Amino acid sequence: MSDRALVIGAGFGGIAVALRLRAKGYQVTVVDRCDRLGGRAQVFHRDGFRHDAGPTVITAPFLFEELFALFGEKLEDYVKLVPLNPWYRFRFPDGAYFNYGGTVEDTLEEIARFCPDDCQGYLDLVAESKKIFAVGFEQLADMPFHRFGTMVSLLPQLISLGSYRTVWQQVARYIRHPWLRRALSVSPLLVGGNPFDTTSIYSLIHYLERKWGILFAMGGTGAVVDALEELMTRQGITIRLKETVTEVTVVNGAATGALLESGEKLYADIVVSDADPAFLYSSMVRSAPIVPRLKLKAANYSMGLFVLYFGTTRTFPDVAHHTIWFGDRYRELLQDIFHKHHLGTDFSLYVHRPTATDPSFAPEGCDSYYVLAPVPNLQAGTDWEAMAERYGDSIIRALDETMMPGLRDCITSRFHMTPKDFKSRYLSVHGAGFSIAPIFRQSAWFRFHNRSEGIRNLYLVGAGTHPGAGLPGVLSSARVVDRMISPAVVA
Repeated sequence: MSDRALVIGAGFGGIAVALRLRAKGYQVTVVDRCDRLGGRAQVFHRDGFRHDAGPTVITAPFLFEELFALFGEKLEDYVKLVPLNPWYRFRFPDGAYFNYGGTVEDTLEEIARFCPDDCQGYLDLVAESKKIFAVGFEQLADMPFHRFGTMVSLLPQLISLGSYRTVWQQVARYIRHPWLRRALSVSPLLVGGNPFDTTSIYSLIHYLERKWGILFAMGGTGAVVDALEELMTRQGITIRLKETVTEVTVVNGAATGALLESGEKLYADIVVSDADPAFLYSSMVRSAPIVPRLKLKAANYSMGLFVLYFGTTRTFPDVAHHTIWFGDRYRELLQDIFHKHHLGTDFSLYVHRPTATDPSFAPEGCDSYYVLAPVPNLQAGTDWEAMAERYGDSIIRALDETMMPGLRDCITSRFHMTPKDFKSRYLSVHGAGFSIAPIFRQSAWFRFHNRSEGIRNLYLVGAGTHPGAGLPGVLSSARVVDRMISPAVVA
């Protein structure tokens, strides 16, 4: 018999670390409270319409390919990834559109329609992003940061790359047009950050997108989860769904397993948590060590998410696979969301129309939609029971009056999720969409460590740990843990 590993939570970080530990020879058990694997990447079915509930795009596909390669298999044998073009379509308040993606030449042609002088600025921005990528992603994304000396040794390099700047400041150095500044600074919102606060290290996303493009899995992100579940089953990983861990058991300062809501006790030689670290240390450990307690006390959380799902009884062929729909306000709206914790009457939206690429998401002649609005997390005290329907109505009205005329006459099978749902379903503190925010003082060593601070044999993966949120981030967190754990001992 070999060493036992218990993974709490089956988001992509938990799935990835379970497979990596299995490849090291551990007997692995994964426990999750949802109906299926994937964490926030659940799949909703309603009246013939299918909706990915969480991540909708894939970047850095090699991080998925690695998991299959561990066992001599290929991702491409189970999932078909297709490139999108454009990656994103941006719609601005004046009705103008900017198609972002494709070749560099495609992007420059689009930029020239707004501001020809920004073409060279964009090339310079991508060149700068490539330098940041070489350090921030290639060197640091899977590096353990549990020693402060590691952080100190890298500070000169991080400073030389301008990490003290925000993403907005980095973009504004190269881009002049106000609409293009919005479009090219929005990426931190996809991982829970405010572009005006998030460290410019996250500018590496520009080059990451250029390197691999934006990909969509036919069948949706749920199809990727299904393929990974089949791989886990083939490799003998035990999967326990619809079961909630209430406590990580700790004996003499070391994690020894977990207690389930049913009262059952699970025992393990190592425990890996894919839960929100803030929830782990505040609710799942009886007496959290002092360093995590201090981080909890000072934590700055990401925004919440209002997600509206619906189908339409006709198609909207002019709507791209991904659209970023900007409202009138940008900096001021983000200030309300992140700092004032105020839910305004306006919004900006991420509109996902998977039927643009994969018609199987809806009945024939119909479209499937997922519309996401960044909103304040539950620290705002918003009464979502009273607000949700009205807020959804305002989103539908705005889309109907702009890029989807006639939407109100053909919408069907509508439902939504609010920050309150994120708290109850995923045990996310304050209903935050991405755990703690990706600001500098919550990055690398300052973030919750992948090796627990003060509890032996407890490791952490997922959005709240290093390197951060987003699929590349959570999959890289599993690589970090993989580097810190020795192969299993077989008795």
